[in-house]
Amino acid sequence: MSETTPIAVGALAPDFTLQDQDNKEFHLADHLGKKTVILFFYPLDWSPTCTKENACFTQSLARFEKYGAVASISVDSGYSHRAWADKLGLKHRMLSDMHRSVIKAYGLLFAKANISQRATVIIGKDGKVAWVKVEPDITKERDYAEVESVLGRPS
Repeated sequence: MSETTPIAVGALAPDFTLQDQDNKEFHLADHLGKKTVILFFYPLDWSPTCTKENACFTQSLARFEKYGAVASISVDSGYSHRAWADKLGLKHRMLSDMHRSVIKAYGLLFAKANISQRATVIIGKDGKVAWVKVEPDITKERDYAEVESVLGRPS
């Protein structure tokens, strides 16, 4: 699989462990068999669209968490995530993938800028990718209503 070709629906989600803004580990395998995992990949902390999106993730956290575990992932450091969370009052888990290993494993590298594409990946309890959507324009926000609609479908 290419590091720039999004993972296919039905594929086994690559396992990973990343640190969040509180230096706590988020291990995908800890959630499998228990709950759906909703991953919001985004390009960069502090950028305008990503700021709006992450504020929305925090504001809508209860809405999304009723469906599963929620985390956002970018190439930024845990230190950047912590400072950004403190500045904006962000409450959701923000995972640091500075080595781009998860971003590449999920085929979501935006190679031109060496950052993540703006994408949503939903992983079922069975560990398989249930849904993936890459935003064609990296500067545009994702459609939260669409994500929630997909999450609300019977599995």
